[in-house]
Amino acid sequence: MELPPLLASIVGWLRAGYPDGVPEHDYVPLFALLSSQLSDEEVAEIASALASDPAHPASAEAVREAISAVTNGEPNDIDVARVRSRLAAGGWPLARPDRLSSTN
Repeated sequence: MELPPLLASIVGWLRAGYPDGVPEHDYVPLFALLSSQLSDEEVAEIASALASDPAHPASAEAVREAISAVTNGEPNDIDVARVRSRLAAGGWPLARPDRLSSTN
């Protein structure tokens, strides 16, 4: 199934930002950050695309575990800060416009 243009561009951007593939230890904070911007369904579609990337065969089990960790608990703040920094350096909008006034 082909991803919608927005999700395809996010997957392309993530692949460019992580040219060697997303490290397994970054999945949980990455999906936590994405889930603050996207719906659960959109995050699941991105996770599936990353897990099935033939150029960087990520562990589909690691992706499932990361999604479970995000939905069943809180990711480590240090890990989230590290991934947030990497995403920000690549131009990822870390806050929605309607959240900017409540974010410092």
